[in-house]
Parts: sequence; C-alpha cells; structure tokens
Amino acid sequence: MARKREKLDPDEVALIQWCTEIEELFVAAGASREEAQQHIEDEAEWFTDMFYEGLSSVDAAKAALN
Repeated sequence: MARKREKLDPDEVALIQWCTEIEELFVAAGASREEAQQHIEDEAEWFTDMFYEGLSSVDAAKAALN
C-alpha cells in the first residue's frame, strides 16, 4: 500500500526555509554543517519563536552567534 503524501502547512515550509538560511549563515561563520544543524535542532523552540516574532534569518543568526 502506497503512503499518501501529506501537504506541509505553508508556515511550516517557510520556517524550514528560514532555518536553512540560518544554517547557511552559521556555516559561513565557520561552523560545520553538522554543528549548525545540531544547534538549530537543539534550540528549535527558540528559533521557532524568533521566526513567529518576525526576525529575519540574519538577525536570528546574529542573536544565536552572540
């Protein structure tokens, strides 16, 4: 039996894209891709809050790096 593909919520898609941008900024700042992904995963709630508060990915990355 084939599994039905669920549609992602547009906000969820936007959050994933936003986190991907932050990951790229972390890598550009010297973190390994694995370190960047792990940090975003470890702080998922904090990053999600910043996303819904309207912070840009650049501002969120700066906050995380300070």
